[in-house]
Amino acid sequence: MTDTIIQKNIFLKADKRTVWAYLTDPDKLGIWFHKPKETLAKDADYAMYGTESGDKLMWGKVTACEPHDVLEYTFTIKPMGEAVSTVKWRLEDVPGGTRLSLEHVGLPQGADAFGLTLALDKGWDDHLARMRADAHAD
Repeated sequence: MTDTIIQKNIFLKADKRTVWAYLTDPDKLGIWFHKPKETLAKDADYAMYGTESGDKLMWGKVTACEPHDVLEYTFTIKPMGEAVSTVKWRLEDVPGGTRLSLEHVGLPQGADAFGLTLALDKGWDDHLARMRADAHAD
């Protein structure tokens, strides 16, 4: 069986320092994704909450944090049960801005899990569109 991996790449008209803030700063994360109570930092546990509901939506641990270049964390949401996946972000300077790459690995496998994969795939598209809109407004 092939591993299910979600991969996304977007280009942002913002420098890597600005994009990094969108990935780690609670206020910036709250604009496009879910809001943690603290800045994401290496080896720290985190939880992210709905900006309107206040409900805990996802949680995990930051496993790699190389400012402005690499951020990785484990990722769990209620529909995944006990499964733990990993989200990997890579930032690359490009002329005029930053290329941001996302790789979401370790997702539940099989036909029964495909609905979750579809929901996560669409969710990442929606979240990244919000990041793009806000980052380009800066």
